[in-house]
Amino acid sequence: VQLQASGGGSVQAGESLGLSCTASGGSFGNYAMAWFRQAPGAEREFIAGISWTGGSSKVAESVKGRFTISRDNANGIIGLEMESLKPEDTAVYYCAARSGFGPTRPSHYPYWGQGTLVTVSS
Repeated sequence: VQLQASGGGSVQAGESLGLSCTASGGSFGNYAMAWFRQAPGAEREFIAGISWTGGSSKVAESVKGRFTISRDNANGIIGLEMESLKPEDTAVYYCAARSGFGPTRPSHYPYWGQGTLVTVSS
């Protein structure tokens, strides 16, 4: 499956932004999906994940209450709604796919999008 993330940009602290990830070339509905991010000089970290049905999801403590993950299997899209953004949310955001829901380590995800940059200024 091929993934392409979009929607990044530059915003002010406190504002909202939505990201999308479009899947192609595979049975999107068979994959659990996730968002990761990587700030300059930092390791890639798990942000949010969602099961193939959309019935289960989880988000990292660092973004809980501010970020929401969703998916539209009919159109092969996952979304990440980000609210109350902070400067520390600045990073390149990646979408990823795997066959089962749950893992949070990047190494457990075989499929990756190219990343989209989010910059939050104070």
